[in-house]
Amino acid sequence: MAKKESTNSSNGANRASSSVDELLLAALERNDTSFETGRYVVTFKEGAMEEGLQSLQTQGMRVADTRDFDNQALEMDSVGDADAVVFSEIGSALLGGNAAQERSISTFAEIASDSPILSIDPEYFVFADSMYSEFLQGRATQTAQGTSNEFLRGFLQATETIAKEMRENGNSQLEIEEEVQVLGATWGLNACRVPPSIRSGVGIKVAVLDTGFDLGHPDFAGRPIVSQTFVGQPVQDIHGHGTHTTGTACGPKAPVGTTPRYGIGYRSSIYVGKVLSNSGGSVGSSVLAGMNWAVANRCAVISMSLGGQGGVQPSYTAAGQAALNNGCLIIAAAGNVPGGPTGYPANSPTIMSVASLDSNLAPSSFSCQGKIEIAGPGRDVFSSWPRPTRYRTISGTSMATPHVSGCAALWAETSPNMRGLTLWRKLQASARHLPFPATRVGAGLVQAP
Repeated sequence: MAKKESTNSSNGANRASSSVDELLLAALERNDTSFETGRYVVTFKEGAMEEGLQSLQTQGMRVADTRDFDNQALEMDSVGDADAVVFSEIGSALLGGNAAQERSISTFAEIASDSPILSIDPEYFVFADSMYSEFLQGRATQTAQGTSNEFLRGFLQATETIAKEMRENGNSQLEIEEEVQVLGATWGLNACRVPPSIRSGVGIKVAVLDTGFDLGHPDFAGRPIVSQTFVGQPVQDIHGHGTHTTGTACGPKAPVGTTPRYGIGYRSSIYVGKVLSNSGGSVGSSVLAGMNWAVANRCAVISMSLGGQGGVQPSYTAAGQAALNNGCLIIAAAGNVPGGPTGYPANSPTIMSVASLDSNLAPSSFSCQGKIEIAGPGRDVFSSWPRPTRYRTISGTSMATPHVSGCAALWAETSPNMRGLTLWRKLQASARHLPFPATRVGAGLVQAP
């Protein structure tokens, strides 16, 4: 195998067990403005996971397996000095940068036709909203190489500032519109025909992979919630993004007080996977760990309002296929880059991509386009928010995605056979047709049963 020139920090921050913050710091020290973490993701051929695991062990690697953890709830900081971590449910593995270099493994490696390995790719950073990646990419392209360190430091400071402002002050669009309260339900739920539906999502497991959730939110009092962190931080959401998306997908039918209804699958079983840190950033392996956990728990709907700009990544495609094979459907945000192509993981052919619509049912100006399967309400969406604020109105394909996920839970309730690819097809077949290209809205506006 060809050897890739080392760009690693001497502090070993690209170990398999490294935290998101450690990896960001290592990228800063390398003056690296790419989205690569310095580690690798190995994707195995379908059905060749066991053989792939053995191939890593044969090379003398210390390998951690998600099956060694209860419910495959892997915590990356618990793998110790492992060289690699195998996500057995979705057929991929994380490989530490040092371990890869010691064995001359890189993305340039020639893979034999009879190898259980399909691809070896860089691990990338992932974000709750493309404004993070857009900020970093935009600044990087305007920066001379000698000062890229300063811009990465600025990026890290910006994510913390954004998280703090969203928690404390919101932004100019974070306002509750009076007409929403008059209608008794948000405009998005009405557009998707949720209020008249007799379905509640009862018995359907819905996994929301995001920044966590406010576990003490009064609208969810007494509601069983299964939660797990994959970023080495408590599940409790201090960012807000995850509480907002969970609220739309699974929020109550009758919120506290006079608050309008904003949740769809109000009797669904909530699985909260914290795959994004408190600043809204993460790495591919944390996302894969969350996907692996959700599939292992057979969550019929897996909602992912996250991603980044770049090509199709084999590991996400494999995860999407594993989900479909096990009766699960992964639904992901297309991204918020005006005129830009659908980002990962939504651009994988095995993952349903969601575009955003405004209240006039027109494509949102910020919504990515290209590979789009369906659309949902994403402009000025009212939903839950961490205390003490409790509610916020924000915009993005991140907000459109849980509308589709919530409706998917309602459809899944209609039949035990309404799972995986069958559920995917039903969502598209039942969507409301819109007078816009499929590259902007896919099959149209998602509708509840």
